[in-house]
Amino acid sequence: MSQSQNVSSAASNAATDNSAALRRASNDIGWESQGTGQGRDISRLKKHIAQIKGSVSSCLKTSKEDIAKCKAAVEEGSKKKKDKLQAAKEIREEVTIIEEDGDEKVELVGTRKRPHTLGPMDKYVSDINPGKKMMGQQTITVGQFGVGYQPPSQYKLREPLLKAEVERTKKCLKKQEQEWASTGCSIMTDAWSDRKRRSIMNLCVNCKEWTTFLSSKETSDESHTGEYIFNYVDKCIEEVGPKNVVQVVTDNASNNMAAAKLLKVKRPNIFWSSCATHTINLMFEGIGKLSKFKGVIEKAKAFTIFIYAHHTTLALMRKATKKRDIVRPGVTRFATSFLTLQSLAEKKEALKVMVISDEWGKSKWGPSSTKGKTPYATVLSISFWNGVSLCLKVFAPLVKVLRLVDGDSPSMGFVYGELQKAKQEIIEACMSKEAQYKPILDIIDTKSQGRLDSPLHLTAYLLNPFYF
Repeated sequence: MSQSQNVSSAASNAATDNSAALRRASNDIGWESQGTGQGRDISRLKKHIAQIKGSVSSCLKTSKEDIAKCKAAVEEGSKKKKDKLQAAKEIREEVTIIEEDGDEKVELVGTRKRPHTLGPMDKYVSDINPGKKMMGQQTITVGQFGVGYQPPSQYKLREPLLKAEVERTKKCLKKQEQEWASTGCSIMTDAWSDRKRRSIMNLCVNCKEWTTFLSSKETSDESHTGEYIFNYVDKCIEEVGPKNVVQVVTDNASNNMAAAKLLKVKRPNIFWSSCATHTINLMFEGIGKLSKFKGVIEKAKAFTIFIYAHHTTLALMRKATKKRDIVRPGVTRFATSFLTLQSLAEKKEALKVMVISDEWGKSKWGPSSTKGKTPYATVLSISFWNGVSLCLKVFAPLVKVLRLVDGDSPSMGFVYGELQKAKQEIIEACMSKEAQYKPILDIIDTKSQGRLDSPLHLTAYLLNPFYF
């Protein structure tokens, strides 16, 4: 045997060994049958067995079952390839380079109501995550700048690009500043603490266009007195322009109320308004402390805690309610209580069937157990469900007002009018019995006094054609 024949034979044996190794390491359907004359290409092998004409010859010694299997595998692979190409195409279509005055801007076209245009800085400050769609967009965008594109130096990032970004931001705010002068604006304060327990105060400006962040400062070392808050807000008013500011909006904390008095002395033409959402939440809190409501809310809370504290009870509850939860989160703590009571009322019959079922009775947390007695008695209590019904009738009108003020649409002209409607609905829910509705209305009037019945609220109400 010649040397060339030995080499050829060795190569053939190696290829056979490699093919066998591939078959052992792969679950591809094509390896289940032996095709001939198609080399070692698994794709061609499947087409050969499936008798798909075009690039390969058809196998005449294969069964109908093998033909069907390989044909399905080829079609599935083709579909995956098309889907991948379509996904890549959609990503490319979402990226558009717009040249304007020599500066490059990347515009992302999405589902936002307002186009979101990114400046040159945005391309370099985003986190990189290959698993996110944005990563693909970023890569394609860089590629569209062409061969030879160089990333910015540290100097460019610190100086010209940063300054250009600041100017671009100021330019974006021009339209809003014009709106401040045209229709006025509101200054909103937001005090909060981060995860490190640092106290931070933010100031934002709201107008018909949108809300803009104005400034932020860490106030951990400062005492949040009324004077301190007033000085910070007053500085903001000077920056925006006293003639442009209609009102300052804060929560109902005592230090904010003290700052409001100082503002009234210095700037009598600017209103200091309490946050309507916070005020209505205080109404919920006050009404919830009345004896006829407090007991019902506490029983409902104890029942839901019991259900969600144990895997067995949670599984039985979801089985009884067809996988629906009984706790619903709301915008505030007391709104959550209302939504939970509403959810319990909707699932009343299902919960009753659950606690009298054999599964519940035989479980570790059944009525015979120490901890299971109270939840069992609660669900089967007529007085509890009557209390839930009364709570819903009283709280529902206030929840409507809460949803109104917590929405995105302007609500100043509706707050006072809707609050009067809510009070009337509460009177009707209490069957016009003064002994029942008077304590509730007293709480509403006390919490809204000077907060939701200011001259600004009353004027907006009187000028609203919806009511007159």
